[in-house]
Amino acid sequence: MNNLESRITEIESRNARVEKDKAWETSITRKVSILIMTYCILGLYMKLLGIENWYFHALVPTCGYFLSTLALPIVRKIWENN
Repeated sequence: MNNLESRITEIESRNARVEKDKAWETSITRKVSILIMTYCILGLYMKLLGIENWYFHALVPTCGYFLSTLALPIVRKIWENN
């Protein structure tokens, strides 16, 4: 019986970790953090390259990422239904 209880405890612990991972993957905090990091890294890169209006041009890939996060739930639902 002790083995069964330890297995149940292990499964519950794993499920809690999986739920936390899922919550993080879909969180606004994660998405905003990636947006900020993407903008900063690309902005710095473009500035070092000497691109004029680098602060504006760095928005293009950043907005692309943001739009992809909006579209992916729709794509996932289509995928799940097929």
